[in-house]
Amino acid sequence: MILKKSTDGKFSQLTKPNFNRRDMPLRLIFETFKKHNGILQDFILKFILNIRPTTLPIAMLMKTNIQFSLVSFLSAAILTVGCGPQKPEVVEIVEEVKTPTLTLLWESADSLMTNESVLFDAESGNLYVSNIEGQDPLQKDGKGSIAILSKEGKILNPAWVTGLNAPKGMAISNGKLYVTDIDEFVEIDLATSKISNKWKVDGAQFLNDVAAHNGTVYFTDMNTGKVHTYANGAISTISEGNESLNGIAVASDGTIYGLDVSGLKKWNADGTTTVLNTQVTGGDGLVILGDGNFIASRWIGEVWFANDSTQTLMLDTKAVESNTADIGYNAAEKIVYVPTFYKNKVAAYKLDY
Repeated sequence: MILKKSTDGKFSQLTKPNFNRRDMPLRLIFETFKKHNGILQDFILKFILNIRPTTLPIAMLMKTNIQFSLVSFLSAAILTVGCGPQKPEVVEIVEEVKTPTLTLLWESADSLMTNESVLFDAESGNLYVSNIEGQDPLQKDGKGSIAILSKEGKILNPAWVTGLNAPKGMAISNGKLYVTDIDEFVEIDLATSKISNKWKVDGAQFLNDVAAHNGTVYFTDMNTGKVHTYANGAISTISEGNESLNGIAVASDGTIYGLDVSGLKKWNADGTTTVLNTQVTGGDGLVILGDGNFIASRWIGEVWFANDSTQTLMLDTKAVESNTADIGYNAAEKIVYVPTFYKNKVAAYKLDY
């Protein structure tokens, strides 16, 4: 007999129990309970695996329309235990594996010019969107901006903050929104909607993704392969040699994860790194789901569900030339927000896994 265990922990039959001729009375009981009292089927299945009687009172089988109670069934079972040799049946349990999927919920208006990153703010319920507003992600033209969207996709403020160059990754820490801007690290006060500080990062070439944890802000440089941190007014470098490093995320325990040319990797306590998945390479945005699972976007038009042993391509928009840059995530509602870059809009997808 084969039982299937679903993702919610419930069991269902894939094949019937292997009854033999000696088990005919028990088979009739099984079929009757299956028809009239399905909630006891799991109990009967377990009973069948341990008791294989040779006889049962015929009187119990005369009225097939009777709804057998659990007490009467147990009484009959007690009478038959030990009435013949038992031959336990091997049960194979097949675990049901759900394929992770993304289902489109909405798309914003296509007026978010060259939008590179989306950040969901759980406190306000809104989305921050960084807009390069140009074809060159390294051009210092002062046209870059940050927009605010509702979580339903309505553009609330298309130019909440202006005067940036080519803003990319974002993170919130201590009432401030931190943004990378080519070779500068920018601080925006959420209360006043004003740029409150800028830092020129030594040797920076292509600052990209940003993450925050316990008052420390982490950000990457894709060209130099470095991980920088900002804390207590100072910028430091904590890691080097990560080729084409982009997406970064920090778990609740402080473990750092990132995406570079080698794939999905984590930083160990001693500063070394361990590659968890070598298939999802060159990633852009990174989301930690927990239990060893991640979402990773690749700018070319792919969004992946990945862990240390498998990966599933959930979204592929390459055919329509729509990019999937630095994604945002609403954990409470399991919604992934995808900036489409040159398509100039944000798309929201429901995650199911």
